[in-house]
Amino acid sequence: MSRNATFWERRRAAVQAEEEAAVVAQQEAADAEHQQALAERSDEDILSELGLPHPDTLTKGDDFAAFMVKAVPEHLRKRALRKLWRSDPVLACVDGLNDYDDDYLTGSFNNAPIKTNYQVGKGLLEHVLDTMRPDEAATPIALDKEDILAEDAPREDPVELEEASAPDTPTVLAEAPDHSKPRRMVFYFDGGST
Repeated sequence: MSRNATFWERRRAAVQAEEEAAVVAQQEAADAEHQQALAERSDEDILSELGLPHPDTLTKGDDFAAFMVKAVPEHLRKRALRKLWRSDPVLACVDGLNDYDDDYLTGSFNNAPIKTNYQVGKGLLEHVLDTMRPDEAATPIALDKEDILAEDAPREDPVELEEASAPDTPTVLAEAPDHSKPRRMVFYFDGGST
């Protein structure tokens, strides 16, 4: 079980973190000054001082690790790495196993985004609201027995059909469920409901 650090332990840790941050800041300042001084000199002078060959003369099998030292300026390091990638085709070969290599626009049309009903933060809310709205088609309709039987028969003029048929016992379709009220679950136990 871990215990809470005391005030003095937290204070010592904060002082140590401040000292480490000061050392890192001094090192970064020294590196920036060194890089600035190297930027003013020519590439040939820097390479001769460090004892490195020119990056453009390197071939497959040469030692590129010498260019990864902090003393080498960033632009020379990048030139050496570019030469390394071009020198060996195995290093430049993309294997296709990187997630960022996938083209996620392949399913779209003319590289346009795919249109969906999804709304950020709301999901498919509009679709749910459409199903919850009362629909004119969902209202009960009274049908006669003859109307149901006459569906297979050839169609006649609807006005004549209405006049000819008298409603004996209308058949009512099932009503659509009422979604305006929230549904509640009811549990029944031995004697009653709760």
